[in-house]
Amino acid sequence: MHLRKITIPGDKSITQRFLILGALAHGKSYLRGALSSADCISTATSLESLGVGMEAFWTNGEVAIQGVGLQGFCPTAHELDFQNSGTGARLMLGVLSAQKQSKGIIVTGDNSLKSRPMDRIVDPLTVAGGQLEYLESVGRLPISVTGKSLRPIRHHSPIASAQVKSALIFASLVSRRPVTLSEPIQSRDHTERMLSGVGVNVTAKKNDDCWEIKIDNPPCSLDPFEIDIPGDFSSAAFFIGLAALGGVQGGLAIENVGLNSTRTGLLNVLCRMGARIRIEETNGKHLGESRGFLEISASELSGTQVHAEEVPAMIDEFPILAVIASRATGVTSIRGAKELRLKESDRIQAIVQNMRAIGVEIEEFEDGLEILGTEKPLIGEVRSQGDHRVAMAFGILSSLPKNKIEIVGMDAADVSFPGFWKILSRLRSDSRSDD
Repeated sequence: MHLRKITIPGDKSITQRFLILGALAHGKSYLRGALSSADCISTATSLESLGVGMEAFWTNGEVAIQGVGLQGFCPTAHELDFQNSGTGARLMLGVLSAQKQSKGIIVTGDNSLKSRPMDRIVDPLTVAGGQLEYLESVGRLPISVTGKSLRPIRHHSPIASAQVKSALIFASLVSRRPVTLSEPIQSRDHTERMLSGVGVNVTAKKNDDCWEIKIDNPPCSLDPFEIDIPGDFSSAAFFIGLAALGGVQGGLAIENVGLNSTRTGLLNVLCRMGARIRIEETNGKHLGESRGFLEISASELSGTQVHAEEVPAMIDEFPILAVIASRATGVTSIRGAKELRLKESDRIQAIVQNMRAIGVEIEEFEDGLEILGTEKPLIGEVRSQGDHRVAMAFGILSSLPKNKIEIVGMDAADVSFPGFWKILSRLRSDSRSDD
C-alpha cells in the first residue's frame, strides 16, 4: 500500500477577495490557482457588470483582471445576482456603498442567500452614511445600494465574522476613510493579510477582551498584483476526515493546501481526538498566505469537546467534524456555534436531521449539538438542503465501508468544490484495488 496524493482546488474565500481587490486596483492583476466554483464565477460576473475587464480561463484557474481603480466602476447592469455567494454579496455591499458610480444597484441572490442576515453589514454602513435600502424583507436581500461619501467607520461586531469586517474594510478603502473594527475573537484574516501584502498599512492585535483591526490612512490607489492561490483548507477538510477514518488505504497526502492559522482549527480538534496528522509548511508566504503539505493516517479517534472560542477558526468544518464524531469512540460535544444556523442551511438542524435519518444518536442545542459515535452500519437517505458542505460531509460518510447512504442534492457541492465527487470516487477506487 502506498500513500495517496491529491491536490485541492484554490481557496474560495481567497479567490473572491482577490477578484474584488483586482477590480479596485489600477492596472492588470493576475490570479493563478483561482477556484472555478459557482460562487467565484458569480462574483466575477458581477464585477464584469460593473465595467471591470475580466479574462478568465476557469478550467486552468487563471484570471486576469483589468482593474478600474477605487472609484472607476461603470455599471452596465442594474442588478447583480450573486446566486449562493454570501462572501461576494456581503463584501460588495461594502464596496458599492462607497462607490459614487453606484446608483440604485440591486444586490440579490438565490433563495438560500436571501434567507441569510445582511443587517450586520447594512447597519454599520448606514451609520457611516451609506444609503442601502431593503427591497423585500428587512435585513435580507435584495438590497438597493447608492454610493455615498462615507464617514470614518468605527464598529464593534458582537460576532466574530470575517465577512462583516471585510465588507467594512472594503468600504473604508473605497471611501478612503479610516476604519477601526473589533470582534470578540479573531475570525479568518484573509482580507487583512491580502491588503498588507499589497502595501496597505493594516494593524491587527488583541486589545483588552477583543480583537481589533485598524487602517488609519487608506491609500489613494491600489497597485496591481500577482497571486498564486493555495488549495482551500475547507475543501481539504473532507478528505482529511476520510483519511483519519481509515477511508484511504495507505493514508493520504494533500499538497499545496492553505495553512492560514485562522482557518485550521479543525486540525487542533482532530489531533485532540487522536488523529495522526503531519503538517509541513512550505514555500513561505505569498501575499500573506501560508501553505503546505498534510499527511493523514487512519487513527483510533475519541470524542471531544469543542468550545466557543474554537468555533471561528473552523466555522465551515462542522459538517465534516460531525461525520468524524459519528465514527469516533464516545461523545463529541459542540457548543457556542449558533452562527451555524445562519449558513447556506441551518447547519445544526441539517446535521441533526440527517444523522438521525441514518441511525446516529445526536442531541440538538440552540448553539450546537452532541453526537454519540457508533461502529454500526449507517443506512438511509440524507438531504443536502442545498448546502454544499452538508452534501460533501455525508458523501464522505457514505463512502466508508458497510454504510449505505443515499444523498439527495449531491450537486450542491459545485458551489465550492466542483471536482469533489470525482476525487472521492478515485480514492475509493484506489482503496478497493488494494483490498
